[in-house]
Amino acid sequence: MHVELVRWPAEEERLAEVRAAGLARLVLVPEGVAPPLTADPLEDWIRLPATDDDVRARLRVLEDRARGAVEDDRPELDENGLLRLGGQWVSLPPVEHRLMGVLLDRYRAVVSRDALARAGWPDGIPGRNVLDVHIVRLRRRLAPLGLVIRTVRSRGYLLEQGRVEAATGS
Repeated sequence: MHVELVRWPAEEERLAEVRAAGLARLVLVPEGVAPPLTADPLEDWIRLPATDDDVRARLRVLEDRARGAVEDDRPELDENGLLRLGGQWVSLPPVEHRLMGVLLDRYRAVVSRDALARAGWPDGIPGRNVLDVHIVRLRRRLAPLGLVIRTVRSRGYLLEQGRVEAATGS
């Protein structure tokens, strides 16, 4: 599935055309410029400069959305802290259960650190690195289900099914 890259605001007319055509698009937004607003799940934006890994993560999400990812492969979280996927399950402690709830609400999309911190600790996060520690623990618990939490630099985290990453020379 192809995702169009559109520079904002330089290619504002092209963005309107791509939107009208219903194509998936990643809007490249320079520093200091407000991104265009949309509720369309086929559109996302990234602030420049961005690393290749960040751009690839956004492109994968948009490709999945454009393909109409199958709902059957979506993890389910119950009120008792059991996360189920593909006939398997893992048990999550309370804080990780709350974090997973937010990640699942925005499955395959970026969730900000602030949103996760508010969900995990409604009365206030106890310390700066506490969220990082819980994300590491949650990543370990999710591995047997084939789920991964990816870090999207300067934006937050993204939950998706794991992929075998191609080896790079770097």
